[in-house]
Amino acid sequence: MALKRAKGDPGTLVVLEHVSRVLKANPLGDPHVRKLGVWLPPQYDGLGRRRFPVLYDLVGFTGSGLSHVGWKPFGDNVPERAARLIREGKMGPAIIVFPDCFTALGGNQYVNSSAIGNYADYLTREIIPFVDREFRTAASREHRGCFGKSSGGYGAIIHGMKHARYWGAIANHSGDAYFDFVYWHDWPNTLDELAKHRAPRRKAGRYDALRSSRPRLLTQGKDDGRIKRFLNSAWKKEKLSAAETHCIMNLCMAATYDPDPRAPLGFRVPFNLESGEPIEARWREWRKHDPIRLVERYRAGLKSLRGIYIDCGWRDQYHIHYGTRILSKRLSAAGIRHTYEEFDDNHSDIDYRMDVSLPFLYRALKP
Repeated sequence: MALKRAKGDPGTLVVLEHVSRVLKANPLGDPHVRKLGVWLPPQYDGLGRRRFPVLYDLVGFTGSGLSHVGWKPFGDNVPERAARLIREGKMGPAIIVFPDCFTALGGNQYVNSSAIGNYADYLTREIIPFVDREFRTAASREHRGCFGKSSGGYGAIIHGMKHARYWGAIANHSGDAYFDFVYWHDWPNTLDELAKHRAPRRKAGRYDALRSSRPRLLTQGKDDGRIKRFLNSAWKKEKLSAAETHCIMNLCMAATYDPDPRAPLGFRVPFNLESGEPIEARWREWRKHDPIRLVERYRAGLKSLRGIYIDCGWRDQYHIHYGTRILSKRLSAAGIRHTYEEFDDNHSDIDYRMDVSLPFLYRALKP
């Protein structure tokens, strides 16, 4: 790819403006008018009224749909990759949709949350019908799939579980799973980052640990003001540190997995912000959203899919390979057919795995 140049017909990227009713007046004040990218394969402009299977790209945390259609050095963006795979005969022509689900908390997990917005409804009740009206899609679940990496991979498997009536196949690249491994270990760093916004500021000397961690807001996983101050500070910055980015990510997950309209900021966190002690009742709320714990409950929906593809690098720095192994194990135990692959890489820059997943999805969804 060092001498990357486009070859053959690249297809057509259309960028539309969509006005969402679902996202209007969302809790974070994020825009409800959003850009929607739709890539049409080279065959779309041919003669006839041919209809095409459609794939929805669910991007990872801090991403937006259009981030997958821009210039990518030493590699393909998603439209370029799909055009190449079609040209090489590895898959047939499909429409690919790039929804914008970015939020002030850096993204979401493609689920409904009273603290963030109803992004599952946004996708299924608004974007799917909109795309089916505007383009020549094969407009049925049997010919519609979704795929994504990381938070997008989580979104794909969760939609395959909870919203199977909309999707015929899914591909999950390194999607969040086994929350006890994936999220728990990074919370001490998040607490340290939030402590910078504690009031009053910490002073050296004697520290009353009992008194400091006893306020009800803290024991109930509610913000005592430091989270709000952190967010206000982060939203004013042009550049976030790695620690700040991971902090806002964990807060986004809290707003996704444990929303509470009665709490400050509309969500709770699973640790006492001062002592760092886990709050079991709050962590139980997180576990309710863990894919490894949902297989049996959503077995019927998963079994109805025409294809399930999962993969993960065995050096994933977030330890997601353990979660995907457990997920695959439980899918097999439940009699749910799927393909699970591992590869020698970590969590970063693994878009090349779409060379496997996109043909897989096309084969499962082709008319």
